[in-house]
Amino acid sequence: MTEHPSLDGIHVPLITPLTADGRIAADSLEELAHAVLAAGATGIVALGTTAEAATLDSDERTAVVEVCARVCRERGATLIIGAGGNDTRASAAALAACRRWPVAAAALVQVPSFTRPSAAGVLAHFTRLAERSPLPLIVYHVPYRTAQPLDVTTLRALGRLPMVIGVKLAVGGIDQDTVELLGDPPPGFAVLAGDDLFVSPLLALGAAGAILASAHLATERFVELAAAWRVGDVVRARALGHGLARLSAAAFGEPNPTVIKGVLHARGLVPTPDVRLPLLPAGRAALDATLSRLAEVAGGPAKPDERARPNEPAWLDERAWLDERAWLDERALPNKPARPTGKADPAGLAHAANPAVPGDPS
Repeated sequence: MTEHPSLDGIHVPLITPLTADGRIAADSLEELAHAVLAAGATGIVALGTTAEAATLDSDERTAVVEVCARVCRERGATLIIGAGGNDTRASAAALAACRRWPVAAAALVQVPSFTRPSAAGVLAHFTRLAERSPLPLIVYHVPYRTAQPLDVTTLRALGRLPMVIGVKLAVGGIDQDTVELLGDPPPGFAVLAGDDLFVSPLLALGAAGAILASAHLATERFVELAAAWRVGDVVRARALGHGLARLSAAAFGEPNPTVIKGVLHARGLVPTPDVRLPLLPAGRAALDATLSRLAEVAGGPAKPDERARPNEPAWLDERAWLDERAWLDERALPNKPARPTGKADPAGLAHAANPAVPGDPS
């Protein structure tokens, strides 16, 4: 049996910083990659949607991956490369080109958009890619971008393909298919939270990790959140989760990655807040709101939610649905569930923002 890489933990889909004349700011990209990994992120994603990959030409795409590959090689971190589209042949060619980066652990491949194939067509698409790809595949399921819903039966079928090792799940909430998939995923198939706003409940339900644009900001806090759910520290996880949800909501107040780029620029981490058309830079109000939320979550240890009642069983708490141990396992439903016993960060990327400084899923 082929051993595939673990996808546990927080993965940051890096932005593509730009210079004032519109070129890729490679030095800033490298510093960002080092900073989020130094703050505890498991890995980074090159050429995700947060990177504005659709606006990069071939040479620029290669340059971005080269930087990310070099950093991951130096730090022993996980590199995921965004590849593919709605054409199976072109997607296979893009995946084949990833051979030049042996450090890459997996490729993130979106469900085909626009052509809107049937569920059987989506399965055939990924079957063909899995047969030809040099890298294991992570399905990027984001129906509000692709207009292609997939039910739990299809997601499980994808997860049983030999070279498909996970899914970035970004369905815009937590629906029945999400709950069913997390309750019984195929063996070796990692479900990664892809909706920043819902990362905490998805981790509580059993997601292995997450791919989050918001984790450019307060990286250490997102890492702490994943760790808290992993060890069953419900009180701490809830406190972190609520604060990070507010941060994520602010960071997505305008189209991603405009706000994140603006905040990073306000903090001196990238040379400009610029994005490429058809995106426009974020407005001042969105930046101020995000800087304020960032200061709240990154300024010190997270405080337990005042409404939490740590001395009472979780099933008595009206918010206990956040903890998958309390209800996800259908076999536990008849009874009350039992409680489970490198390079420095030069600008403090993972720490508090200075709120006085002006300033779609990943």
